[in-house]
Amino acid sequence: MEIPLLRYQSISLDQIQSSCSSFPFSLSDNKVFKDRSLFDRRKWKNPFTRIKCCSLLEQGLKPRPKPNKINVEELKESKLPEAPVKKPSPGFCSQIEKLVFNRKYREALELFEVLEFEGGFDVGTSTYDALVSACIGLKSIREVKRIYNYMLSTGFEPDLYMRNRVLFMHVKMGMMIDARKLFEEMPERNVVSWNIVITGLVDSGAYLEAFRLFLVMWEELSDGGSRIYATMIRAAAGLGLISVAKQLHSCAIKMGVSDDGFVSCALINMYSKCGSIEDAHGVFDEMPEKTTVGWNTIIAGYALHGYSEEALDLYYEMLDSGVKMDHFTFSMIIRTCTRLASLEHAKQAHAGLVRHGFGLDVVANTALVDFYSKWGRIEDARHVFDFMPRKNVISWNALIAGYANHGRGAEAVELFEQMVGGGMKPNHVTFLAILSACSHSGLSECGWKIFKSMSTDHKIKPRAMHYACMIELLGREGLLDEAFALIRDAPFKPTANMWAALLTACRVHENLELGKFAAENLYGMEPEKLCNYVVLLNVYNSSGKLKEAAAVVQTLRRKGLRMLPACSWIEVRKQPHVFLSGDKSHIQTKEIYKKVDSLMLDISKHGYVPEERTLLPDVDEQEQRVLMYHSEKLAVAFGLINTLDWMPLQIVQSHRICCDCHNAVKLIAAVTRREIVVRDASRFHHFKDGVCSCGDYW
Repeated sequence: MEIPLLRYQSISLDQIQSSCSSFPFSLSDNKVFKDRSLFDRRKWKNPFTRIKCCSLLEQGLKPRPKPNKINVEELKESKLPEAPVKKPSPGFCSQIEKLVFNRKYREALELFEVLEFEGGFDVGTSTYDALVSACIGLKSIREVKRIYNYMLSTGFEPDLYMRNRVLFMHVKMGMMIDARKLFEEMPERNVVSWNIVITGLVDSGAYLEAFRLFLVMWEELSDGGSRIYATMIRAAAGLGLISVAKQLHSCAIKMGVSDDGFVSCALINMYSKCGSIEDAHGVFDEMPEKTTVGWNTIIAGYALHGYSEEALDLYYEMLDSGVKMDHFTFSMIIRTCTRLASLEHAKQAHAGLVRHGFGLDVVANTALVDFYSKWGRIEDARHVFDFMPRKNVISWNALIAGYANHGRGAEAVELFEQMVGGGMKPNHVTFLAILSACSHSGLSECGWKIFKSMSTDHKIKPRAMHYACMIELLGREGLLDEAFALIRDAPFKPTANMWAALLTACRVHENLELGKFAAENLYGMEPEKLCNYVVLLNVYNSSGKLKEAAAVVQTLRRKGLRMLPACSWIEVRKQPHVFLSGDKSHIQTKEIYKKVDSLMLDISKHGYVPEERTLLPDVDEQEQRVLMYHSEKLAVAFGLINTLDWMPLQIVQSHRICCDCHNAVKLIAAVTRREIVVRDASRFHHFKDGVCSCGDYW
């Protein structure tokens, strides 16, 4: 949940401290943690303890005897002779420590189980230290409880280091209630103790509680070291409290820890998340030593706010500085290239990824699969995917979505079946991708089968986005009544995407009445969205309802909604070239227009006839007067002039490709024997040998 920044701009540390007066303790009271009422565990009692089984004796069953609860204090005060504590051989404990050192955590805990079964063995601090590492390595709450209970049962008296390790073990497992109780009961605490519990609160999202505890620590110790400042700056970023973070920044400067790498990176991250990218860059510039994490943090900050070109420039600065890059660096740059549609820069990042030894990293390779899929290189995406030694659900989703966008539904379904057959569990995004693939490729029967399997086989409840895919699928088949029935019978209120899918289908199949009904519902949900009005305008125009079409135009003017000029761009030799319809600002304008005229003449011999009028969403009406020189035609002509004959062309558009240009580019691909990939606002169009991958439905 996002917290409005302006709401908290005026909050200070003093105000946070004063706000604690509403709580049943005072932050200035150092004995605050001795009050057990703060950590009353009665609230957390198991609700099932009230359930009783009264028929045990009637059935002849005997209840399982309960183990006696061991009270350590009573054992100490008891005058009875103590049972001799068995000492395990040094080799036995040494073996546990060696297994943990070699990351064989499961084997180490199985060996510890022998000690637990025999009981009474005295285990040293070094062995317990190793067992704590094993529990953290396995992320097992059950093992944490086993180890801690054994400590209590044997009367082990840990020193401060070991108490901190046990506290850390509980925090890492997310057992914050138990961790707070342990922290409260510690006979002595040091900076490490405070850091552990405060970091646990911040990691669990309890930012305000972390601030309260920080203020108590400040009164007790007056300093917590650089790590605590970095942690609290993260808490301020989580709350969006830039004013409080600036106070922490000032404190860090006064305490002489502002140059610490952890503090600097936390500040860069905080300022970036709070929208102050200039302050973030200022902190970065002041870093005495710019580390890999520092570079990654500032690059991520620029990318987060959409400054993709600046992020790419920083990446090349990092490259020139000689700082070692990691897989996060390359993953960020590949994602930045995805937004910039920069194939050449992405190829360089891919090469750097392999050269620096991260060629098998799952995160970076998934980013590559996503990039190649989104920018027309689906074969390259499949090649990267096939050579990944380990794949997660995001990797599978990226490639399935890539096949969907390229209109290769059969391959998407085959990949989905391979994913499920291999034991990978699909999620909501997986089904959105595969249903989109079925919709784009007209695989009606297969789509329905997968849609029904969501709830029956995979126990996933379909969401509105999945319904929208099915409505689009029915609309493609011309089953408009069935599509409307699906909207009407949905188990939730229909969304804008569902009505938009129906409206698009009505436009294609010229169903005026149902299209008007869908448009009216859309207007109520998205009254300022231009696309909805223009699709209805197309419905009226295609049906010859000129009076109704004029009324839609008047509505657009009254609302101040203006159709924007379409834009297309193509990258040649790492340089993007942008074109508007009828554009004559390019340095090669004469050559481009001459090429367009030549292409129109060639394709007219193969049956091309210009459309008289094709008004589409977000397209300026003025473009109809320059139909022959639409932006996509200019971009194609420029690409043919400036690239080698065997190279495919890749064009990006800000709008959905119009029917006239779609027909023209199909024929241009045939007569020039070029492969042309157009990514428009809706999907990919793969033109090859006079055929488009969309099947002429988009």
